[in-house]
Amino acid sequence: MKLSGNTILITGGASGIGLAFAERFLNNDNQVIIIGRRKEKLEEAKSKFPKLHIRVCDVSQEKDRISLVKWIKGKFPTLNVLVNNAGIQQRANIMNAADNWSDYQKEISINVDGPIHLSMLFAPLLANQDNSAIINVSSGLALTPGVWVPVYSATKAAIHSFSISLRLQLEKHNVEVIEIFPTAINTDLGGVGVHTFGAPLDDFADSVFEGLKKGDLEIGYRESKERLKASQKELKQGARKAWDNFSANSPDF
Repeated sequence: MKLSGNTILITGGASGIGLAFAERFLNNDNQVIIIGRRKEKLEEAKSKFPKLHIRVCDVSQEKDRISLVKWIKGKFPTLNVLVNNAGIQQRANIMNAADNWSDYQKEISINVDGPIHLSMLFAPLLANQDNSAIINVSSGLALTPGVWVPVYSATKAAIHSFSISLRLQLEKHNVEVIEIFPTAINTDLGGVGVHTFGAPLDDFADSVFEGLKKGDLEIGYRESKERLKASQKELKQGARKAWDNFSANSPDF
């Protein structure tokens, strides 16, 4: 995709991966709008990067998604890039999770309903722009599930499947569909302090932008780059190995 001169919307853009992408897009002379659920986090991001445009929006809510599209069409009619980045991750022991269904339903709504519906809502607008793209932030767990985060892994597998369908449907409309596969990155995705063991955020974001420059449509990072080339047998073996390691290190799970 073209990395400058765009008007870009990033969901979940106030922190973590979303804000790292926003910073890099700003540095490449793009107009960037970020949305998120928490006004204070959006304002904090804008204080750090004054050129950002911000709007409170909960992508898990249909009414918020529809309102967002109307607002964008009115204020930023040249929007040509949608980055579906917002997501949450929760650990779940299936034997003890039934009473917390509302928590996991929210995870599904943010991680699946949000990006799929926003892609549908914005597709006609993007199809009328030049150099348009939809970027879906998926996960290496879409390919090899993290058994301790089964709902999250399932949502990212859904986004992987949807991205393939979306790419084929939109190719005749000249809308690129790019999927990014993070591994564990040092952000607050799963909660404060949960992913401090993860890869450095800036290294990941820089690697992704190298992939964008090259025109890659599927962008892996570290382990997920290898998973994109792995066989089904290797992926299943990887899931088993990761689960065994997690179980050994988390006896109270």
